[in-house]
Amino acid sequence: MDTVDVELAGRGYPVWIGPGLLADSARWRARIRGRHVLVVSNTTVAPLYLGALTRGLEGLHWSSFLLDDGEMHKTFANVGKVLDALGQLGATRDACVIALGGGVVGDLAGFAAACWMRGIDFIQVPTTLLAMVDSSVGGKTGVNLPVGKNLAGAFHQPRAVVADTDVLASLPQREYLAGVAEIVKGAAIGDPAFFAWLEAHADAIARRDSAPLIEAIARKCRYKAGVVARDETEQGERALLNLGHTFGHALETAGNYSEILHGEGVAIGMVLAARLSERLGMAAADDTRRLVALLERLGLPVAPSRAHQASRLLDLMRLDKKNTAGTLRLILWRGIGRADIVSGVKDDDVLGVLGGA
Repeated sequence: MDTVDVELAGRGYPVWIGPGLLADSARWRARIRGRHVLVVSNTTVAPLYLGALTRGLEGLHWSSFLLDDGEMHKTFANVGKVLDALGQLGATRDACVIALGGGVVGDLAGFAAACWMRGIDFIQVPTTLLAMVDSSVGGKTGVNLPVGKNLAGAFHQPRAVVADTDVLASLPQREYLAGVAEIVKGAAIGDPAFFAWLEAHADAIARRDSAPLIEAIARKCRYKAGVVARDETEQGERALLNLGHTFGHALETAGNYSEILHGEGVAIGMVLAARLSERLGMAAADDTRRLVALLERLGLPVAPSRAHQASRLLDLMRLDKKNTAGTLRLILWRGIGRADIVSGVKDDDVLGVLGGA
């Protein structure tokens, strides 16, 4: 097992990574302060892991709430249902919400926890690789709106993250690889040595070999934990973690959150951001080629569907939370390991990349 500590003044928490953690209730139950617990999961994950989790809740007053599976269910309506479930439970200020699932469950459950009585504890128990290496760490919670992804939410840090790598055995390969895209993103942003390590271990990670997988998860989480500690509410450096996200979120929204997975959108978005960086004279083509080659070795997409019009994607990109005063503000790079925030990107340059992808 590996432990990554997210260091925030008075609100730090551990990220535990390794096999057998779901059954190790003595470890994570100590992070529950009261007697009321609501477990939020979905209809795919609950039949597999809810029983194992709730065996660790013996003696507490707990209940569960299940969402339907899928990004399209990350809505205000379902937040309201979780809040109703907390009310039915009689949850007090020291209650705890446990998010058992992927990023949709974690984002929505965390947002509900942030809302109930103006903020109660929650614990992340991610069951997808994507959630383990990204959304479970850092305290971003929220829901989607019809006009865009994650446009409503709050920063609300968990009490702990329990990343049991055993649960990844039940994850379909496509969803697993979507999580690998986020690992690649972390290396592409700020760690060229990690990027080279991924190039050397790509086949083992694609096969889910345990030792390199745990190391990759821990390295990505450790990098993100450092960024979050320095910039919790994304006033500066933390925005760099969104490399590829402005493009990716637009692709997800254009596909009604059902055409591509988030990690696939990130993979495509990173390539588009790299190509735009080339176009603007910020980065060399060799770095883009290395990125594309690694993503392709890992079985990830590197270009958007031709079905989406460049102008429509640009309109969606304008709704990104990083934009200011109506101008595009994108996370681009200056080569592997050197991301940068770039304001005032011209529409014609973005359209040129989208049209030529």
